[in-house]
Amino acid sequence: MNNLSNSVKKFVSNKNTVTILGVVLCIIILYLGYNFRINQKVSLTKVPYANQTIQPKTEITSSMISYMNVPASFLVGSYYKSAEDLVGKYSNYNTIIAEGSLFYTDLVVDSSVLPDSAFVDLEEGYTPISYRVDMDSTYANSMMPNDYINIYFKAKDDNGTIMFGKFISNVKILDVKDSSGQHVFENTEEARTPAYMLFALPEDMHLLFRKAIYLESSYDVELILVPNTQELTREDTVFVSSSDIQNFINEKTKMVSVDEILSSTADKVDNSNDTTSNDDKKNP
Repeated sequence: MNNLSNSVKKFVSNKNTVTILGVVLCIIILYLGYNFRINQKVSLTKVPYANQTIQPKTEITSSMISYMNVPASFLVGSYYKSAEDLVGKYSNYNTIIAEGSLFYTDLVVDSSVLPDSAFVDLEEGYTPISYRVDMDSTYANSMMPNDYINIYFKAKDDNGTIMFGKFISNVKILDVKDSSGQHVFENTEEARTPAYMLFALPEDMHLLFRKAIYLESSYDVELILVPNTQELTREDTVFVSSSDIQNFINEKTKMVSVDEILSSTADKVDNSNDTTSNDDKKNP
């Protein structure tokens, strides 16, 4: 027994032996660590993905979801790991979930917080307007959200002389909707005809805009939407372009009450956003 103990002590006290054992131990640790990291990289994780293209503001159903195995190293960002957590939620208003895509958390929202994209960035003090348009007045549906337009004014004065000029400049288009309130440009698979253009004006210009429409029958007023081709900066704001047109409108409506102007122009302008479709009212 003593001989065995002495042999072990000699073996352990030998510097060469200790060095060899240390090297072997390091190799084992490196090997195990390397294999652990490799297995982490190549191990597959089961995740839900969209088996079809999902348009904005669409309720997600189980039929839209499939599963696939993906290497863990490919998974970045925050995403949903279970179909049960997805069913009943909606694709966000500003994105299309492409076929084959994972359900990232910024692409999916609850219906209770789903906004109407047209009014997300509405400036304080501005009144939203839903103005009736058609294919002709939108240049064959070429006016899109975030584009800028100028509004021109055409009328006949008391002498029958044609008055024409730029009325309001730098008006940003918030949205374009069809007759059922659907966003014209949100769906890539369905052609939709423009019926309402949504934009916003400061309250004083909103009332002036209404007054101009009120004069349609009396002075053959026509409001013409024209694309703004000028390069705008952040400092450029909406403004009345012609004091002559402004004075003409105010002069011809000075004896008319605001209530009459608003009620008389309701068929052409709607600032209550009633162009929301029935589907949107049920499922925003």
